[in-house]
Amino acid sequence: MLKSTNPTYTPWGKADYEKVYAEGIVFYGTPSHGGFKLDRERNAKVHPALRERDGFYEEDCAWAKVAFTFPEVFSEKDREAAIRTLKEWYPDEYKTVAGVILAPGESHVKDDRLFLERHANDWIVISAIRSDQHPGMVECIATIGGRRGHWGKPDSTERRYLVPDAEYDRRGKFGFVIDPTRHALYDGPSSFIARRAAS
Repeated sequence: MLKSTNPTYTPWGKADYEKVYAEGIVFYGTPSHGGFKLDRERNAKVHPALRERDGFYEEDCAWAKVAFTFPEVFSEKDREAAIRTLKEWYPDEYKTVAGVILAPGESHVKDDRLFLERHANDWIVISAIRSDQHPGMVECIATIGGRRGHWGKPDSTERRYLVPDAEYDRRGKFGFVIDPTRHALYDGPSSFIARRAAS
């Protein structure tokens, strides 16, 4: 049952409603986000590999840690979704608590990690824009291994390439790998700069 609440502060702001799942297991919603809060006793029951020290578990992914730990207060559909979420986003932690090594395709995080390991020495696109100067092409900024600069500073190894837009549109979910033998290195006028200046 949902009910409005006295001001309760969460990592996502002031809660405007709550739903009690069981004693010590409360979901708080805010105008922007939400999640579960476990009291100290319940949080101590969460496996150390999954435990959030403050007892707050956000609603996008971390909620699955609560459902996995307290399956009796969740529906079968929620329990199944929780296991899928743990596999997708917490593969190392899931391996620790369940003793299961995930196969390729079972975890977004693990597959992304494998992609970056496999292409650690390749040029991976980190930003792309349709080229105004070269119709049918995408202007790409790429770095070795897809590394990015810090605090707004670009990576010193950035290069620009032109890639046919039809080819770029077929990129995989973890990124686009430049083939220097086919994709043209580009140092001409940039659509990135032109559009920033126009905005």
